[in-house]
Amino acid sequence: MEDQEDYIEAYNGKRILVTGGAGAIGSNLSRRLAELGAQVIIIDDLSSSERWNIPSIAGILFVEGDIGDESKLKRVFFERPHILFHLAAFFANQNSVDHPERDLMVNGLAMLRLLEYSVLTGVERFVYASSGCSIYGSESPLPLREEFMSMHLSSPYQITKMLGELYCNFFYNHYGLKVVKPRFFNSYGPGEVPGQYRNVIPNFIYWAMKGLPLHITGTGEETRDFTYVADIVDGLLRSGVYKNAVGEEFNLASGKETRILDLASMVNESTGNTAGIRFAQRRKWDTKSRLLASTEKAHDLIGYRPRIHFEAGLGQTVQWFRDHWERIEASARFGPGISSAVRELTVLHQ
Repeated sequence: MEDQEDYIEAYNGKRILVTGGAGAIGSNLSRRLAELGAQVIIIDDLSSSERWNIPSIAGILFVEGDIGDESKLKRVFFERPHILFHLAAFFANQNSVDHPERDLMVNGLAMLRLLEYSVLTGVERFVYASSGCSIYGSESPLPLREEFMSMHLSSPYQITKMLGELYCNFFYNHYGLKVVKPRFFNSYGPGEVPGQYRNVIPNFIYWAMKGLPLHITGTGEETRDFTYVADIVDGLLRSGVYKNAVGEEFNLASGKETRILDLASMVNESTGNTAGIRFAQRRKWDTKSRLLASTEKAHDLIGYRPRIHFEAGLGQTVQWFRDHWERIEASARFGPGISSAVRELTVLHQ
């Protein structure tokens, strides 16, 4: 296994393409890459992210565009990237249920085109952001391990994230493209703007800071494996360097469970919100009452070890909300398709 010095220094002078680089993980990854001396090219259509979230530092080129737009792909691949981190996606479960065709176009066809352009332009490594929360299915034994496969997926997003892994396998076996497939678990942290289709933590913090009850779909006894964005970024950087990672899939997670009720209580306490909690019926696609991932394979292959405790990471996320509140409040997207229960909460507290 490569040593720590190789892992850090490997990016100096490299050209790196980051799809979805304006998002929470992408912006943090791009900033770290630039700090390590890489030349970073970001492509993002800003459909679920904000321009102000892109790091304004030397070494980052931003191209606004859809990864399904071939003219934009030609533009970014003209830079001849050495490594591609594919983070862009049509996110996530409820969004894909509402818009399944768009989900397939972005997570399927656009993914295929990225792989094709990578082969044509000689990309040295293709790191695909897969989703451990999605592809294991509802019957997987805990802790979730990479060797378990399930065909019983419950949303188009879950299906297309698995499709992405299968396309990676094809391009690895047929063309020799060096692919890596880290599977993310419940990433959270600075950089994620709340919204209708976003994750629970930014939405909880947003509602709490507005003095609204936190909306739990289910009993609250459900658990998730929340992973701080800095740990995800560390896993991605290792994925782009370590030889043992090529052709492999592995979990990037905290390896710990947190109850949604406990999360809600911590958010309300940290923000001083006294509005409490409300419950609604669990969504049909949400078939997993518990999520807990094994990180043994990631540790063995790339030396991955999550370092940020949940309470510390949540505190840093709340502080990021406070520091950027005006921008976050202006950017939060809760459109006409938002659940009736959340609409009701908004009306009651206006």
